[in-house]
Amino acid sequence: MRLYAIGDLHLSYPANRNLWAELDLHLDDGLILCGDLAEKAEHLELAFSTATRCFKKVFWCPGNHELYTLAAPSDPAPLRGEAKYNQCVAIARKHGVLTPEDDFFLWEGAGGPALIAPIFTLYDYSFRPAHLKTKEEALKWAEEADTVATDEFILHPDPHPSREAWCDVLVARAEKRLQEALAQNVPLIIVNHWPLREDLVTIPRVPRFILWCGTKKTEDWHTRFNAKVVVSGHLHVRRTDWKDGVRFEECSLGYPRQWDEVVKAGHDVNSFLREILPGPPAPASGEAPTQWRRWT
Repeated sequence: MRLYAIGDLHLSYPANRNLWAELDLHLDDGLILCGDLAEKAEHLELAFSTATRCFKKVFWCPGNHELYTLAAPSDPAPLRGEAKYNQCVAIARKHGVLTPEDDFFLWEGAGGPALIAPIFTLYDYSFRPAHLKTKEEALKWAEEADTVATDEFILHPDPHPSREAWCDVLVARAEKRLQEALAQNVPLIIVNHWPLREDLVTIPRVPRFILWCGTKKTEDWHTRFNAKVVVSGHLHVRRTDWKDGVRFEECSLGYPRQWDEVVKAGHDVNSFLREILPGPPAPASGEAPTQWRRWT
């Protein structure tokens, strides 16, 4: 029983849906889906139904795209903020997928025991250069490079006054749950859509997008909460890093233009599944250079 992960399926794209349909059967294995699967309920259903058909156990945490509120003539009052998130949780539970609202799962397969801990933190604009003292300064800095996240227009924080206020609530809740999990005395597999550390954010084409990539409040969670592996997506830059003996896996798929060449070279969606457990042993020093990954 092995544990795999993939994120950022973006099933609003027909090409991504076609790719996802090629998922192989792993009937003894587990799969982590670390956010940005879809914006619409019908595509989220597709993500979960395919995953649970192919894998024994499936875990999910939301990304920003699941939280988007899309206007439609057939829906005069679309769900916003927490209500949209709760709808996603309900869809996941209908398929037997474990979410940040469920108890952490004790993994006893290969590489275990470990607690699989999906969390939801959002971001607070604190990933930014030190000379930018406020959110407003940071947003202006990003706009100077023609960088403005879609979140600013269709990710609503209701009932919270702002996205960063919602982030504060989410971080406090996740922190409490992770702290309580330490009592079980087994390492954690922390799963979050957004990276926990600012120094793991590298987006060459849009570097100032870093504003929407996490919160500095989580920088030490990998050591503080006894993580064995931290799994994330969001960046569309696949990589493996080692920090303090902890492995960090960015395992996003991304948009068609970001995986098309890999598929043309003879790979399919199964080549993008990242093995989380058992995974490789930690380097003797606890640190290692970034391993950039086009696939696997």
